[in-house]
This record gives sequence, structure tokens and C-alpha cells, in this order.
Amino acid sequence: MFMKFLKEWVFPIAIAILIVVLIRSFLFTRVKVSGPSMEPNLQDNENVFLNKVASYKRGDVIVFNAKDEDPRYQSGDDKYVKRIIAIPGDTVEYKASNLYVNGKKVNQSFISLNERTQGTEMSFGSTWSLKTLSSGTLWQKKDRNNSTVPKGKYFVMGDHRSVSNDGRYFGFVDKKHVVGKVIVPFWNSNKTAKANVNQGNKNFFSK
Repeated sequence: MFMKFLKEWVFPIAIAILIVVLIRSFLFTRVKVSGPSMEPNLQDNENVFLNKVASYKRGDVIVFNAKDEDPRYQSGDDKYVKRIIAIPGDTVEYKASNLYVNGKKVNQSFISLNERTQGTEMSFGSTWSLKTLSSGTLWQKKDRNNSTVPKGKYFVMGDHRSVSNDGRYFGFVDKKHVVGKVIVPFWNSNKTAKANVNQGNKNFFSK
């Protein structure tokens, strides 16, 4: 009787728990967005999933460890949510509301005109590049004086650029500090925002 109980109840439950733990540890997990830096596409306190085994492309929204990347991080949520703008070897330039990666104009339809202009220019002016950003003292010393994204790193920005503390302020994000790629669940009713996050790597450049 006892062995039957173990086989029919204890073992299946234990296996199910083990599977859940393994999935959350190595494949997928759920996280909560903290702050307004990815509005209008991700809202504060919004629940999303993380794909921990994804490959990362331009336009993908990722979560990374803030303590390892932001030298001015003090307290609060130690995970930042941002969008990958450039990958290793890329150049980045901003000119009068337009963002260019490797000289190609980026499709920024996922944010408002105000965020493309005033929001992106905050503290940096109407023209900037990786070279000019990295020549100052805001960036970590290891990231300074680069005109292209170094190997194994990414340049990221928040969608709500006027409030986002992102790569413009602290430098590049090391791949080893990325936790995973954000996936907005299918039940989210905002189809536009969901597509802007889940399909951000599609049509990254303007046609």
C-alpha cells in the first residue's frame, strides 16, 4: 500500500517539481518589470517571461544584472530591462531624431517622435556616436574610447529614453551579465506593444 502511494503520488509530484525547477533555472522564468524605462511597450510591474537560452539580436529586449554594469547603481531592483541597439562590431550614430547602426537607419516606429528626438538627445545633444559617448567620464573605464561595440558586448537603450538610465550613461553590457530575452505572454491584450517586444528584431532597419 505504501509503495503504491509512493509510485502514484509522491514520485510524480517530485518529478514535476524537479522539472519546474530545471525549467526556471535553465530555460524560462517569470520576471516583473520595474520602472518606466521601457514604456510604452512594457509597463511598470508588468509580468513577462525570460528566455534564458535565446540568441540575442538587434531589437531584442533583454534583462541584465545592473550591479555588474552600472557603476552608479545603489539600491532597488538589480535587474535592468533594455533594448539591444547594437551588437559586437557595430557602430552607432544619432543625428537629429534618426538612429544609425553601421550607417543604416534604424526603424524606430516602436517609440514616439518625442522619444526619438528630445528623449534621445537628453544630456547628449542632437548628434552623438559611440565614440563621443565613450570619450567622457560617465562610462565605465573598461568601456571608454570605443567607436564600435566590443566583442561579447551589447549597446542598449530604454524605449522611454527621456527617463531611461541605459548604455548612453554607463557603457556596454557584457553578454555574460545578460539573464535572458524578454517575452510578453500571449494573453497580453496590447498587440502593438507585444509585437514591439517579441518581434523587435524583425524589420530593425528602415526600408
